[in-house]
Amino acid sequence: MLKIILLFFSFYTLYAGDKVAIYASSVKSQNDIVKASGGVNVAYKDYILTADRAIYNRVTQDLELFDHVRLHHKEKYKILGKYAKLNLAKKEHYFEPLYLLETKSDVWISAKEGESKIEKLNISSGTVSGCDPIDPLWTMEFSSSDYNRDTKWLNLYNTRLYIYDVPVFYTPYFGYSLDTTRRTGLLKPSFGISSTEGFYYEQPIYIAEHNWWDLELNPQIRTNRGKGLYTTFRFVDSALSHGEFKAGYFKESGDYFLKYNLKNQSHFGFNLKYDNPNPLNQWFGLGLLGQSGIYADINHMNDVDYINLASNNAAFEQTTATQILSRVNAFYNTDDNYIGLYFKYYEDLTQQSNDNTLQKLPTLQYHHYVDTFLQDHLLYSFDLQSNNIQRVINKKVLQTDMHLPVTLQTPLFDEYLNFSYKANIYMQHSQFSGNEQNPISGFEYRNGFYARNYHTIAISTQLTKAYKDFSHVVSFEVRYNRKGWSKKDGFYEDNLAYCSDFMNKTDPNYAQRCEFYNIATIQNDAQVDFRQYFYDKSAQEILYHRLSQNIFYEKTKERYGDLENELDYKITTFLSYYNNMFYNYKERRFSKVLNKITFNRYGLNIALSHLYKNSFLLRTPTYTPYTSYFTSSIKYAYNSHYSYSASYNYDIESNERKSISIGFLYSKRCWDFGIKYTENNRPVLTTITTESSSVYDRFVHLTIVLKPMMKASKGSSFLSYKLPNDEK
Repeated sequence: MLKIILLFFSFYTLYAGDKVAIYASSVKSQNDIVKASGGVNVAYKDYILTADRAIYNRVTQDLELFDHVRLHHKEKYKILGKYAKLNLAKKEHYFEPLYLLETKSDVWISAKEGESKIEKLNISSGTVSGCDPIDPLWTMEFSSSDYNRDTKWLNLYNTRLYIYDVPVFYTPYFGYSLDTTRRTGLLKPSFGISSTEGFYYEQPIYIAEHNWWDLELNPQIRTNRGKGLYTTFRFVDSALSHGEFKAGYFKESGDYFLKYNLKNQSHFGFNLKYDNPNPLNQWFGLGLLGQSGIYADINHMNDVDYINLASNNAAFEQTTATQILSRVNAFYNTDDNYIGLYFKYYEDLTQQSNDNTLQKLPTLQYHHYVDTFLQDHLLYSFDLQSNNIQRVINKKVLQTDMHLPVTLQTPLFDEYLNFSYKANIYMQHSQFSGNEQNPISGFEYRNGFYARNYHTIAISTQLTKAYKDFSHVVSFEVRYNRKGWSKKDGFYEDNLAYCSDFMNKTDPNYAQRCEFYNIATIQNDAQVDFRQYFYDKSAQEILYHRLSQNIFYEKTKERYGDLENELDYKITTFLSYYNNMFYNYKERRFSKVLNKITFNRYGLNIALSHLYKNSFLLRTPTYTPYTSYFTSSIKYAYNSHYSYSASYNYDIESNERKSISIGFLYSKRCWDFGIKYTENNRPVLTTITTESSSVYDRFVHLTIVLKPMMKASKGSSFLSYKLPNDEK
């Protein structure tokens, strides 16, 4: 027998040769048995174990720990118990009782006992939670469990969810990762109840077998309406490029389809996104010094309900668009030249057919960047663009534009003034094809050519002065445009005067006759532009103000164009005001007024805006001259736990509420609870008319997030109740 105070005792395991170090106040050794007591500390590989006393058998390599047993592993997790038995040769561990804490996620497990072999820990019946162990708000009780210490994956069997002591949910299996590593498994489900669509259930399935791609499947069922499947495939094909493919299909039940006069019983669509900033060198190994790129965003769907049915949250995450755009952009760029190829395809979801929708397939552009002569006093650039504008029926056009600006500039009076003269040469050619189904009487599309030259003279100055607490910058510019020569034939000779007159927009034939006319009108006019800026001592902008006035020298026009006033004022660090308005001298009224005010302080965030526009034309069945739209949102964080939100958007001109929402969220370390009411005015495609109907979706959303077992996400809800719709 040997008694040693503060003894350091070390030895090697029989099989693995791994060093084990034991620290204790007292150690007794007899034959092959070593007994230690008085603050036992054991160091083994990446493990640190502590206990009141310990017994080690040199022959069996069993290490037994008694009372206040603690195990620490790389600061990743901690295991506590009254008794533990470890076999260092077989790498087997046994704890009774078991309390395990995963330190990164703060998830703890309390169980009767636990036994592990290598990296897997098998746990008997117990409890798991992410809340404070003293009076936890929620717990999950299970009959058995296993935990992989390397992958940090936890499996629970026969799981009962309790809110305090009240059972609220049962599942035979629940699996969860205690870290953020991508892995295959089930994601958080979504539930909903609707008086028209019935019970809603969506169970996302996540597949991530390789590090360069993952697949998410989102099957859903709406008991009274139908069922469907949406899927998302994400991939990374290089260190710089990545893409995403989404597709979906939903089949309406026969009764729902007939009751609501839907245009399509099946809704389907897809979306492909891809971004590559260096495709020419990556794909073809060309070794080009310039920059190349390709971006694709391709969309297709048979009607708008494909978006509405994408998820339980689609109705309030965003306003449903009535038109979608598919595009593919590719380019090659050097210091001097740029070449671009663009494809644009539009789908109008309010129409039953898009055969008459104009598409740009493709647009080809060449641009030569600004070059200089005469010590930077003479500047020029060149741009050539060809647009193939086509559609299935009616007229199409191949339209080519060329723009060549040449600028002479010089500073005057010791750079207090800057003078420039620009000669602008512009040409456009249109070549038509196709036949109009409903031609305009007495009008025929003819190929045409248009060319013109105009001149711009500009004088500007900018002054800056620093004061004690702020700086003031003032700039003033006067530009004068003068028409030069012009030449036109064919289409432009027939339409130049007609399509340039804004008053002709009330003519029923205007839209059809002028849909290919896009020549910007050049006037003999002057623009006076005044700007001023105020900056504080830290160079942050306090105030921006601009006044702009056009003065026309045409006998057929009013002398003065709309006076524009723009103001962006940071009143304080938390309060700002923006205003943009246009005043029409002839009507003696404002043609456009936009006001927006924002406040962000004391946990309160408020944004209010109103837009008013008036074209001063007569209202017709196809044209509305007025726009008056109000938007508002408010968010208030009472403290770190309570937050409230509301929004309201209203079309004053049409006397129609566009959307409304109000809700609150209670958040703590281990859980979130929220409730939200939303309304959203969305389009639906029916057989009643050729245009879409409007429906108010009304929802009550319940959010419950058990952290970290569930991940909170913006706009997500645990349960949604859909109230009866209001059809317009």
